[in-house]
Amino acid sequence: MTIIKNEAQKELTLDEVVEQYTEIPRLIAIKIDVQRRGVHYTDRALSAADESLHQLRGAALFGSRDAQILPLPESLILRDGTTVLTDPVPVEQNPYFVDYIDGKLVLTDQDKVIEEVDYWPQPNFYHEKTKSGIPMDHIVTVRPQRLQVMPSSYCHFWDNGNGCKYCDIVNHLKQQTSELGISAKLRPEDVREVIGEALKQPGRFSSICLTAGSDTRGTEAFDEEVDYYIKILKAIGDNFTTKKFPSQLIATAFTEKQLTRLYEETGLMSYTADIEVLNEELFNWICPGKAEWIGYKEWKNRLIRAVDIFGRGNVNTGIVSGIELAKPNGFTNEEEALKTTLEEAEHLASHGVSTVYMVWIPRPKSYFRDQKNASLEYYVRMAIGLNDLRKKYKLPTDMDDYRRCGNHPDSDLSRIL
Repeated sequence: MTIIKNEAQKELTLDEVVEQYTEIPRLIAIKIDVQRRGVHYTDRALSAADESLHQLRGAALFGSRDAQILPLPESLILRDGTTVLTDPVPVEQNPYFVDYIDGKLVLTDQDKVIEEVDYWPQPNFYHEKTKSGIPMDHIVTVRPQRLQVMPSSYCHFWDNGNGCKYCDIVNHLKQQTSELGISAKLRPEDVREVIGEALKQPGRFSSICLTAGSDTRGTEAFDEEVDYYIKILKAIGDNFTTKKFPSQLIATAFTEKQLTRLYEETGLMSYTADIEVLNEELFNWICPGKAEWIGYKEWKNRLIRAVDIFGRGNVNTGIVSGIELAKPNGFTNEEEALKTTLEEAEHLASHGVSTVYMVWIPRPKSYFRDQKNASLEYYVRMAIGLNDLRKKYKLPTDMDDYRRCGNHPDSDLSRIL
């Protein structure tokens, strides 16, 4: 196994990584590298995008790496059904190219065809409007097999400037409000209507996910956030005949009392509270709002206590993998960063909490906008390490796998267990 000494060491290429780490399928390695580097669409590729068939970019919590809102394809699917979540990237930043060659959409790198791809299929409801006149794709967005609801696009950790340093949620909200007219907060009745319309397309969706910015307000901190989620979840539940429905909430680390309310009063089945970075010192620096209101140790403790409510395999946390290497306070070599992260993830796994990762995207409207993410080898080893922990502790990850999310290369590996 390669020992990554420091950032000056030559990075392995895609082919070299695939050759060395045989436990990683080539398509997953490609997914990681495409997420890491981003894509640029050629004119031929854009001409192959059909707005009546393919999903174009729309409402989102976070901005793109070109800092623009353009009607480009939402993202890509690989031949094995793997979902790739990636952003359009300026050519000077060395992205992969999406091209249309000999009647096929392909990924290319340095003019070499790497793999066939396809665009995300558009759901049937995307050109409809609610009874109140709002475009339905402003209320609910989709991934190939998941309905995505973003009830609030504002995070109150930014009220005093303590938003997470990798995040651009507030700046992107301003951009969407001015350019697309998207509301910062959804009405439960609109969400109910759009989910009902989406479910008319049989077999398309396997789950519903809610995620939004944190809201610190309430009698106890975050009570108002919990109240709002309950209203939205109850509205969604009106579309089902069963009490519970396939669902995930990605939210703040709530107290046991708050989590019990969410579980007992709604159809919610799984819960995620993203800790973002598995190191207390870096957590305090990178996520000052989360540190101020909850703290690293308490965030972990709340995740562990959530297992008693939702059950093993239904609670996880996400990390923005690579930010642990951010300058000037992050780890100075990838080996140390990997070791520390996996040790902390194992502590959570031993208590029934799974960890999944997202590839860090240095977004141009974030504090970390001018930084560089980690090497492909680092992300491949992180995926192997987190997947091995789930195997060791027998933690299923159905609630956040390639079908229901598609943003986590490590949980993509669960399909080959």
